[in-house]
Amino acid sequence: MNLNIAVLPGDGIGPEIIDQAKKVVNAIGNKFNHVVQFKHGFVGAVAIDETGNPFPEETFELCKSSDAVLFGAIGDPKYDNDPKAKVRPEQGLLAMRKKLGLYANVRPVTTFKSLIGKSPIRQDLVQNVDIVIIRELTGGIYFGERGRSDNGNTAFDTNLYTRPEIERIVRLACEYAMNRSKKLTIVDKANVLETSRLWRETSQDIVKEFPELKVDFMFVDNAAMQLIQAPGNFDVIVTENMFGDILTDEASVITGSLGLLPSASIGQSTSVFEPIHGSYPQAAGKNIANPLGTILSAAMMFEYAFNLHKEAKIIQEAVERSLEENFVTEDITQTNPKSTSDVGDWIAKHIMES
Repeated sequence: MNLNIAVLPGDGIGPEIIDQAKKVVNAIGNKFNHVVQFKHGFVGAVAIDETGNPFPEETFELCKSSDAVLFGAIGDPKYDNDPKAKVRPEQGLLAMRKKLGLYANVRPVTTFKSLIGKSPIRQDLVQNVDIVIIRELTGGIYFGERGRSDNGNTAFDTNLYTRPEIERIVRLACEYAMNRSKKLTIVDKANVLETSRLWRETSQDIVKEFPELKVDFMFVDNAAMQLIQAPGNFDVIVTENMFGDILTDEASVITGSLGLLPSASIGQSTSVFEPIHGSYPQAAGKNIANPLGTILSAAMMFEYAFNLHKEAKIIQEAVERSLEENFVTEDITQTNPKSTSDVGDWIAKHIMES
């Protein structure tokens, strides 16, 4: 099979972790006789430096013409520390999602047996956690009208949703739940927000199409609490953009390391696969960043973009083996931690020898 993959390393640790994912993809290609072609593009702060645009037209065209996008991370302190900057790296990520029509972010949250003791949550609570959080990605407050008034002393951000936007993401979540344990939690703030009331009204209509589903509606503050108190009670969660952004980062602590979680952004055009963590600029260039979330994102790419489930499973098993053998980076172990590149090499070798 020909695999044409756009590679957007981005900022900070992005290039380092992407290099490890590429090693793994090439190992899978060699093992299963797939022809892999990588084409690189700029996004984020590095794109601003090169072109003045955090998501240049050339990168957009590259993404559209590829079968999948493997993406690293976005963010740079020189923009984070300048609240008056008119162009920011994160605008590139929002533009990529909007222009590619990536309306759904799919984030699995699973625990690994060998890392149960690393979670800050009690072991009996996190054992066998297996959650999929589906976050709406192209609407809501991140894309609504915003501005300043009163000589800059008053600011506003508008949270805007339409019924069709809600319908498509909730229907997608229902389909995911039907293929799992037929349990769906819909998270909103319908007791306060008008957009959430539209979410709940629309969701109540959509779930009627799936009478076998067990559906719970939960306010976001309660959901945040329940994710820590009883994460095993969740299976598929669907929510709006900002709530999803916050809840997925909260859920990441269940695994014991933010560097372990992958994600897929899917929609109308080429899908994008990326770890959920940020650019971690403090670690950039030090060869210490955890590449496993990116490697697992590559596994999701094989599954979702290419329908190659065996290849995806082999990557997942190789990652699990590296965890079991404690061949991991310093965020997971302080006992003889391995470098970013060492972990990538080990997993690629394991795949070829398995």
